[in-house]
Amino acid sequence: MEEQQLKVLSIGHKIPDFEMDVYLPDKKDFGKVKFSDIAKKGNWLILFFYPADYTFVCPTELADMGEKYELLKKEGAELVSVSTDTHYVHYAWHAAEKLLSDIKYPMAADPTHNVSRAFGVYDETSGLDLRGTFIIDPDGKLMASEVNFFPVGRNSDELLRKLKAFKHVRENPVHVCPAKWEPGKKTLTPGKDLVGKVGDKLK
Repeated sequence: MEEQQLKVLSIGHKIPDFEMDVYLPDKKDFGKVKFSDIAKKGNWLILFFYPADYTFVCPTELADMGEKYELLKKEGAELVSVSTDTHYVHYAWHAAEKLLSDIKYPMAADPTHNVSRAFGVYDETSGLDLRGTFIIDPDGKLMASEVNFFPVGRNSDELLRKLKAFKHVRENPVHVCPAKWEPGKKTLTPGKDLVGKVGDKLK
């Protein structure tokens, strides 16, 4: 396990079974989250890394994700935010920052930086996490990653769209989803008849 944790994870590979302390805003209590427990329920996992509590862009991102939490759950996904702060700091920040008042998803603590390093988001210079978003399927396979530098926040609309697309191709393995695909729009079935005629098929 130690060697696996030291290696940065790659798309399409299975993730290690980490366990982290969390603050649970919906229960106003502390707990633990274990990746394998989420997978056992048949759920997808979305990890949402951010630089630090008591910062500036971060509460706007977490609040934006909070607005999508119920929709993500309806799609069969569990959302866990992660920073290198402790779960005690998460508790204090959640109580102090008004933007976080409606957040219900688990806020995980990674003070050892093991999980952050495994996902390649830990910035050694600052000691903070970059803005990393990861979609993991129910088999524990890493399906998507997005990593942004500190100054610019993310958009949860695109995350929800990507989750729906990955769910579709998991349930329909012969399909692929074109750019900006949304449920109800046309998908593509790769094959020789499609070569050079993608535009025609999407009409």
